[in-house]
Amino acid sequence: MFTTIKAFEETWQRESGLTQAILDVLTDQSLSQAVTSQNRTLGRVAWHLVTSLHEMLSRTGLDFDAPHHDAPLPDSAEFIAQSYKKASSALLQAISEKWTDSSLQEKNDMYGEQWRNGATLTVLVYHQIHHRGQMTVLMRQAGLPVPGIYGPSLEDWSTMGMEPPEI
Repeated sequence: MFTTIKAFEETWQRESGLTQAILDVLTDQSLSQAVTSQNRTLGRVAWHLVTSLHEMLSRTGLDFDAPHHDAPLPDSAEFIAQSYKKASSALLQAISEKWTDSSLQEKNDMYGEQWRNGATLTVLVYHQIHHRGQMTVLMRQAGLPVPGIYGPSLEDWSTMGMEPPEI
């Protein structure tokens, strides 16, 4: 659980940057990629990352400019990536302007439970990580290059002039 705004800001800048790197690779054609017809498409998962920022933090009473959870799924990868960039920046600005370290101890109803704001921010970060993992699989299936996140991706090894490790 985050106990200081500064700790969240540092983590969010790093993690949202990694999410942005994934979103920036998407193409309009790749948005329809899915494992099966019963699963979310790559575009749906990407848009969910955008809309979940407002959906989760609005439950704490924090207000900022971001697409709401019921906003229609766009068919433009660039629009999704730009929407995330704007919403992520607005979220960070709202937290730094409207909350203090003590705000992180306040509790709010989150999905029928009482969560401290610091815990909600932690779950928000983990939520991003979870869906980035799903997206990298769908990106591979769609033939897109995958950026390295917590280490080099297959594509990163060659740009470093090295052979990837054996699988």
